[in-house]
Amino acid sequence: MSDTSRAGEKAPDDAAAQGFAEHERGARRARAAELRAEARGGRGGRKAAADEAAVLSTIAEMASPDRELAERVHAVVTAAAPELAPKLWYGQPAYARAGKVVCFFRSGQKDKERYSSFGFGPEAHLDDDGGMWPTSYALTGLGAAGEAAISELVRKAVA
Repeated sequence: MSDTSRAGEKAPDDAAAQGFAEHERGARRARAAELRAEARGGRGGRKAAADEAAVLSTIAEMASPDRELAERVHAVVTAAAPELAPKLWYGQPAYARAGKVVCFFRSGQKDKERYSSFGFGPEAHLDDDGGMWPTSYALTGLGAAGEAAISELVRKAVA
């Protein structure tokens, strides 16, 4: 059998044929489970408590140093914008207003990246008059200056 298909096209290799990487498929499965849980979940305080418990559990399961970063980000975000509700988004911690994700933490280890990141969704009010603004920040460590920057950005995002 040859390596070509119709009209001389090269047949895809195994990696290309699979499509998504295993960690990407895992994120999709996690998001599908989150949507199913939201559809059948409770309302009000019970749902909010369950969502926050899921976020804290996910953070606790992270390997170091992502766990420490996520714990600090969680503390900064919840202090800066207590009106944001913690929830899982693609299996990672996120913070939402009226069900829409405003900001999120992505574990670099889980995503197989060299750094973790803290980012903002389209619901964040970070628009700049210049027509360009950052929507994600790399995190390899988080000192006082970084915490202050995240706190200010989160406050601006929810304003």
